Amino acid sequence: MIERLERESGLSRPPRIGIGTPGTVEPSTGLMKNCNTVCLNGRPLPGDLRAALGADVVIANDANCFTLAEATMGAARGRNMVVGLIVGSGVGSGIVVNGRVWGGLHGIAGEWGQNPICGETAPCYCGRVGCVETVISGPALERFYEALSGRRRVLPDIVVRAGDGEDAAVATVTRLRDAFGEAIAALINILDPDAIVIGGGVGNVSVLYQEPTRASILRHLFNTELRTELLRPVLGDSAGVFGAALLAS
Repeated sequence: MIERLERESGLSRPPRIGIGTPGTVEPSTGLMKNCNTVCLNGRPLPGDLRAALGADVVIANDANCFTLAEATMGAARGRNMVVGLIVGSGVGSGIVVNGRVWGGLHGIAGEWGQNPICGETAPCYCGRVGCVETVISGPALERFYEALSGRRRVLPDIVVRAGDGEDAAVATVTRLRDAFGEAIAALINILDPDAIVIGGGVGNVSVLYQEPTRASILRHLFNTELRTELLRPVLGDSAGVFGAALLAS
């Protein structure tokens, strides 16, 4: 891809290239970890890419890239602390403070999807059980619907059916609303961000931005009101790409 861009643009290769990836780089070893694309785990991806491309490579979790873009040039522009969620086939998040990604000592800042939800026991790829990802990711919600109805459907169809009053679909969307409220309240209690941008396929479900979800969050919040903005992303599928480019700027 880099070679094609060079040919078509007529420009030389930049000295620094930003790349978004599942998981993260362990700062102490340079090896990948916590990737749900598990073949990357334990591999020296940054070093391999530097050798292959002949350029400096900066790697960040795809959720961090998404958040950096939306905080810098998107829906949360101008806010001091922004949390960006990617809720789709998995669940992850990134944290941006004053325009800079906060990666943390272990490189795991924002791994909200691996926190437990009370009473949940489904196994997670990480080896634990009851993680947020096992409850509100798209595949998890589709499995929940199938267990109730005996039919397999994709999430957008389930949401439409919930609007029509189908019992199993209503129960699935209610599960999303309540579990999201419990899980995100824990994050707000700790970080108290100005805004949360919700990306990924599940982020298209309108109930997440409506008052019943805010009420669900408030039930678990250590405050009497919720002022944190819940925002839809505005940069589309390119947000992660913009964020990766910003890493290298």
